[in-house]
Amino acid sequence: MTERICLISGAGPGTGSALARRFAEGGYRVAMLARNEERLAALEAELPGTKGYRCDVSDSAQVEAVASAVERDLGSPSVVVHNAVGGAFGTFQEIDPAILNRNFQVNTMGLLYLARRFAPAMVSAGEGAIIVTGNTSALRGKPGFAGFAPTKAAQRILAEAMARDLGPRGVHVAYLVVDAVIDLEWTRKRWPERPDDFFIKPRAISDEIWHVAHQDRSAWSFNVELRPFGEAW
Repeated sequence: MTERICLISGAGPGTGSALARRFAEGGYRVAMLARNEERLAALEAELPGTKGYRCDVSDSAQVEAVASAVERDLGSPSVVVHNAVGGAFGTFQEIDPAILNRNFQVNTMGLLYLARRFAPAMVSAGEGAIIVTGNTSALRGKPGFAGFAPTKAAQRILAEAMARDLGPRGVHVAYLVVDAVIDLEWTRKRWPERPDDFFIKPRAISDEIWHVAHQDRSAWSFNVELRPFGEAW
């Protein structure tokens, strides 16, 4: 039986690492993309069947080089999760325009580069999944999110255009909105007074992405929203 391959961008300490663990546990060989080589090496050592690749997904040349290396080392991914994210806080008058552009390159153009590179093989195979991790910034523009929300909204619309294009050809595209604060070391420090159930667990996010990636094709989701039970919305 041919081993299944999953590629995850943004293999950071939270959702990205949880995704790598979940797909490795599920029998996939996992290609992990990140800019932090030390973190990638630690995950490789911890998780059998994974391999890290240093990559800035905002750089199309780096995406192409890493994609070729993944295909050579592991094979062609049947699941791609775009989890890499660029973010910044501030109003439209406060943000550095260069930072907004940088976030667009990571969030939206990174998705474009990955999808253009890996979708054709999925179409040829007649199956595959491309899943994007987003948040409520993709749905609304609050004042302090001007350096971030426009890029996530563009990312969501790009994913929807891809879903309408690729779905009839057998490739499932989905957008996961995480309406919550993810349970991380820095978020715990920022909200020390909050109870445990205020935070969403990275493992819970990865479990839902696993579910979406393996949905029966008679019942595919596109818009998926996750939030803790006590979250106001």
